[in-house]
Amino acid sequence: MFEIFFFTLVIFLFLNRKKRVRKPKDLDAELKELIDSSNYSTGIGLEIKGLLLDVINDEKNGAEKFSDARLAEAQRILDRAGPGAFYWMADIAAQFAFLAAAQINGIPTNVNVELGQSATPEDIVRVVVRP
Repeated sequence: MFEIFFFTLVIFLFLNRKKRVRKPKDLDAELKELIDSSNYSTGIGLEIKGLLLDVINDEKNGAEKFSDARLAEAQRILDRAGPGAFYWMADIAAQFAFLAAAQINGIPTNVNVELGQSATPEDIVRVVVRP
């Protein structure tokens, strides 16, 4: 008798349990998520661009290569962005290699069009690296 009552109670509780109500994502929430992810990527891109410009300035001023400050900054970017930051840096290096090859071979590029005949490394970074 007790077992029947117990099993009936268990079945009743199972059938009438509250299911977790999921809040449907509306368009505003999806748009906010897209904007946040876009801002995050843009922020990482700007940090990488800033690091490149800092390295160029260090090279011009004769500062120590691979200084602790630059390595710490690079590590912070890598920790925050993960492998994407490393890939992005490799992509930027590949773009610079293509740019140098085109310059040597006399092939005009969009950098030549935008900067004309005189360009500094900083100008080239600003044209090539667009987060």
